[in-house]
Amino acid sequence: MAVLKSSSASNAPPGTSVQIHDVLMARIQNGEVDPQERLVDTAIATEFGVSRMPARDALMRLAHEGYLEQTTKGFVLPRIDHREILEIFDLRRLLEPRAAALAAQNLSEDAFTHLESLLRNARHAMTDGDRKVLFRSCEIFRNGWINAVPNVSLRKAVQRYMTQVQAVRMMTFADPANHPVIVDGNTGLLAAFRRRDAVAAADRILRFVFDGESAYLAAHEASEKTEESKTRATSGGRTDATLTGPR
Repeated sequence: MAVLKSSSASNAPPGTSVQIHDVLMARIQNGEVDPQERLVDTAIATEFGVSRMPARDALMRLAHEGYLEQTTKGFVLPRIDHREILEIFDLRRLLEPRAAALAAQNLSEDAFTHLESLLRNARHAMTDGDRKVLFRSCEIFRNGWINAVPNVSLRKAVQRYMTQVQAVRMMTFADPANHPVIVDGNTGLLAAFRRRDAVAAADRILRFVFDGESAYLAAHEASEKTEESKTRATSGGRTDATLTGPR
């Protein structure tokens, strides 16, 4: 199975912007970056033993790709509220079927070969339980067909909400039960692309977005229940301390 890296990382020497980018991206995808953590270019530079510029370039690139957001005090994981995510799902249902239909008519043979290779990697990764490679394969697969959309304005509109899509994917990828849904969805989409069937491609991506929303809602509900349990436990602890403390 091919090891997936960023496009220019194959021979990247240690300490370069590309190598720093790939290490940080892997940490984010593996859930090693806390939502409250701030990634600061000077600290990253110290960790990798480089000047500030390669570290900052890597962080800026991750922000451009939707993995991070820039703040006045460093870079953080995207902070997107529930309402905004649901609105983005509405937007995706409007834009992505048309984008997929156009891609079906515009993908080159080289692009098909690449997408097929990525799908094989994804299936192997799912079987092996390699979430990192599965995540990256599906991410590159999505970017691959979107880049084939000939309508530049539509393509840019779809790419504009990448941050929100990344946030949802990182939530839903945590549950292995969602992995077959994602891989099967991409399989159906690629089959429609191969047939140059614009209608089938539009229908497949529409169902894929609905499946993604269902997975997100389930993950959100689970997260809310966990937070409620933590709040009750904390409140209970304070109450007990108050009742048993000095009077």
